[in-house]
Amino acid sequence: MSDPNERDAKLVQYMQEAHGKEKELETALQADIAMTTKPAYAKRLKQHLKETKSHAKQLERRIKKLGGGGQALQTVVAKATALAKAPLHMVRGSGQQEKMLKNAKTQYSAEHEEISTYLALENFATKVGDKETASLARGIRKEEERMARFLEGQIKQLSSAVAQEVPRSLRRAASKKRASAKRAAPAAKKATRKKTAAKKATRKKAASKKATGRKSTARKAAKKPAKRAAPKKSRAKKASKRSAKKASARKSR
Repeated sequence: MSDPNERDAKLVQYMQEAHGKEKELETALQADIAMTTKPAYAKRLKQHLKETKSHAKQLERRIKKLGGGGQALQTVVAKATALAKAPLHMVRGSGQQEKMLKNAKTQYSAEHEEISTYLALENFATKVGDKETASLARGIRKEEERMARFLEGQIKQLSSAVAQEVPRSLRRAASKKRASAKRAAPAAKKATRKKTAAKKATRKKAASKKATGRKSTARKAAKKPAKRAAPKKSRAKKASKRSAKKASARKSR
């Protein structure tokens, strides 16, 4: 096959990096499975080991199709790196639960590194018009995300199990503090609500007083024109009487 062009060379570079990470994870998973005593956890690790091997094969096929090669050296380096880390995994923590917890944390970190690798590969492949590589990266990324979610649950469960190794007296003391804090919180909320209610009541009273003052002022203003109008009516009556008298006097003449 001919040498890859600039676009394909960059795609091959990114896929070789992902391939090296898959091979490193493959060796690390084999070591972690041997140390895992929790059945459900061990079963999922074995399943992901199969997925990891499949990811590596898919990448190899795509790399070859684009004219790449040379991932054999990266595979050797990745496996050597994982093997060098394996003895450290064996001496982690003071108990079995803590060892598995630390392994889960390392696996969780590795999964997110892979997720970022495939996310970059998928986006780059989309931008340069390689739909096949983008689809491959997307499918692998989704499997890595599912594994990361599983590991998140395991970290919570295993950390809870490690917490059970702490003496009850110390755990009770901490829980009592938390309980007292929870009890104090509602009391503080009630006091705040009372203060707020009192402020609102004061504002309402002040507003009602102002409204009452305005009403009384309006009533006084409405009454004053009526008093002034009264004399005008009486003058009109007197004038009409006068005119009536004059008219009767003229008739009598």
